Amino acid sequence: MRDLSTLPKAHLHLHFTGAMRPQSLFDLAKRKHVKLPANLLDNHPLHVPADRRGWFRFQRAYDSARALVRDEETMRQIVREAAEDDAREGSVRLEIQVDPSSYAPYVGGLTPALEIILDEAKAATVATGVEVAVVVAASRMHHPMHARTLARLAAIYAGDQPGEVIGFGLSNDERNGDTSEWGRAFKIARRAGLASLPHGGELVGPYHIRQVVEHLKPKRLGHGIRAAENPALVEQLVKQGIAFEVCPASNVSLGVYPEISAVPLRRLYESGALISLNADDPLLFRSRINDQYEAAREMGFSDAEIAELARRSVKASLASESSVTRWLKQINQWLETAPQAKE
Repeated sequence: MRDLSTLPKAHLHLHFTGAMRPQSLFDLAKRKHVKLPANLLDNHPLHVPADRRGWFRFQRAYDSARALVRDEETMRQIVREAAEDDAREGSVRLEIQVDPSSYAPYVGGLTPALEIILDEAKAATVATGVEVAVVVAASRMHHPMHARTLARLAAIYAGDQPGEVIGFGLSNDERNGDTSEWGRAFKIARRAGLASLPHGGELVGPYHIRQVVEHLKPKRLGHGIRAAENPALVEQLVKQGIAFEVCPASNVSLGVYPEISAVPLRRLYESGALISLNADDPLLFRSRINDQYEAAREMGFSDAEIAELARRSVKASLASESSVTRWLKQINQWLETAPQAKE
């Protein structure tokens, strides 16, 4: 079988704190004399039911990790190690998303927090060869007015190069708040040339995806997997050119599907949708990007189809046309190499 770690791919849905290496978290907690929750200490993926109680358990674990990120050095380490890990797995493009509000109190404010991440993204791009760009994401747990503040901040650093802000997102529990209330923040971001990259269609089904499309005008849907429940909706999204950031391990860990084989990746693939496979929060789900491609293999995807998934991930990225063209050629070269015999 062909080596997935040499397959060029774009990683388009990775949360900042959730990108931390487990060992880095353990070392950080030891240094700060902080006791971590049991579900962060073992080597098993988090698994919760797909209800508000389950989400609370997930968020509590995430917050426990985030509470340790309180200085510039740790913030830089997260970006650097995320790029290094992606490089080892063949990623050529990483679009990491962050809400700088969580780290601003410890580094002098929102602007320094974002600038630290952008600066390290530039350095990591040079050091690893992985193009690292940043998505500023607001949270549904904060007032929509705060999202407008973040959108204006993101607009200042908008660009299309590694180490710049390329998109604006909206994360956290989809069931919280009225989606339309975040529309003005996304309008500010779009005016600055930023792509709309909100979460939608994981915890809540097709009706919420329609709300996200109407009010936030997404270029990509964070997750979007539950659109598969409505073929007409999938057809509409494909016609509109809206891509899907699919995170199979996350879907299982958050109880959306009982097992990997139940994730409707095949249905989205056969619709012709632009799809990227992503790790989401590998710190909690203990599943990195290549594990998602391995899962596709387990679902019966051939190497030719896996190469096509990688192509679609690259096309769904916000990278330059020249980078996309180069990576597509590299994917074709991967497919042209002879597969290794099974031992």
